[in-house]
Amino acid sequence: MAYATINPYTGETLQTFPDATDAEVTAAIGKAHEAFLAWKDTPFAERARILQNAADLLRKDSDGFAKLLTLEMGKLFAEAKAEVELSAKIFEYYVRNAETLLKPEKLPVLDPAEGEAMLVCEPLGVLLAIEPWNFPYYQIARILAPQLSAGNTVLLKHAANVPQSAARFQQLMKDAGLPDGAFRNLYATRSQIELIINDARVQGVALTGSEGAGSVVASQAGKALKKSTLELGGADAFVVLADADLAKTSQWAVFGRHWNAGQVCVSSKRMIVVDAVYDDFLALYRKGVAELVAGDPFDAKTTLAPLSSQSAANEVKQKILDAVKLGAKAEEVGPPVPVEGAFVQPTILTDVAEDNPARYWEFFGPVSMVFRAKDEDDAVRIANDSPFGLGGSVFTSDTAHGAEVAKKISTGMVFVNHPTKVEADLPFGGVRRSGYGRELIGLGLKEFVNHKLIVVVDIDAPF
Repeated sequence: MAYATINPYTGETLQTFPDATDAEVTAAIGKAHEAFLAWKDTPFAERARILQNAADLLRKDSDGFAKLLTLEMGKLFAEAKAEVELSAKIFEYYVRNAETLLKPEKLPVLDPAEGEAMLVCEPLGVLLAIEPWNFPYYQIARILAPQLSAGNTVLLKHAANVPQSAARFQQLMKDAGLPDGAFRNLYATRSQIELIINDARVQGVALTGSEGAGSVVASQAGKALKKSTLELGGADAFVVLADADLAKTSQWAVFGRHWNAGQVCVSSKRMIVVDAVYDDFLALYRKGVAELVAGDPFDAKTTLAPLSSQSAANEVKQKILDAVKLGAKAEEVGPPVPVEGAFVQPTILTDVAEDNPARYWEFFGPVSMVFRAKDEDDAVRIANDSPFGLGGSVFTSDTAHGAEVAKKISTGMVFVNHPTKVEADLPFGGVRRSGYGRELIGLGLKEFVNHKLIVVVDIDAPF
């Protein structure tokens, strides 16, 4: 898998790591299972104490944790610090809420005289988390915090270009007091992923990543009869209605598309603007994009980071060329980005016709597709004309009407007058080719539990 830290701004290889051996993987599964047998019966107060310790440690060395994100995948340092804080908030959400969310639920039965019925949540066991590079800590926190709260234990297979972030999080949990084996980072190979999924002690797998990876892992989990959740790609619609405040909306559009260098599954990838304000919006949006400053992600003046790797940048550039060959019009915007480093020139794609396959692609970088809609109904139609269904947004001065429009957009999340809200207390997930299952809040907490029915019956036998 070539696990290595390569600074995407300088191209320097900082450190490499060997793949895990099969023996190491097998031993890790065994330790995770042993840890589960004790962890599942650990009082919640003790679980909460450890999670709170993790949150406190993240905040205590926020700069140190953030620096590693910037070095490994090029994230702006300010955005890296925000990710550290978000991860801490996720831990704290479950410290405060998990015990209540996991309480047994008494069911309304048709005849109470016959007895009582309740649902209890029991942890399943060892889980495998396969996570991507674009939010190296947040992606771990949003699966680890709920699953540890539920009583499960977790093995991590992180992306090959953020190995130090993965190791740092394992050390974080050890320092927080988590028992040995309850969370383990593995520099696993693809074949070892299948080995882990097929092990009888492993009860499920959660993946955030590409459609291709999701398809493979879901197939392997299905063959092994294991529960899986998938958080995959997105091509979120950014719908601009005729009554939107264009100055504010265009600013949100620039942010929504270009934060984390556009490498966000829920970034605003498709700007869908009603005809009445299309030209004015595009002019303001173009101006805002042109004001982005590409450069050193540690420099506070930089507002556009490099992509996570040179290969990622090359892939985005090639997709732009392919889209143009298929009939789209590409406009490079702003001053030239640095030649050195994994940068991609911000690009606006227009005239992406309905018969152009690029219309249905996900561009994972600073590339915007802008569509002219005839009216509101046409904007909704275009928004729903996508194989993805992750997030989206609607911009309007009438927020009540915006909420009604949001109901018509077929995705897992829609925001009115904001491109996306990634928060510790909001669920995350999508539909169709964006995956299935939910992470965070109570939904994520209960994805990998046994919803056990217990019925107490107090009636006479029939004979």
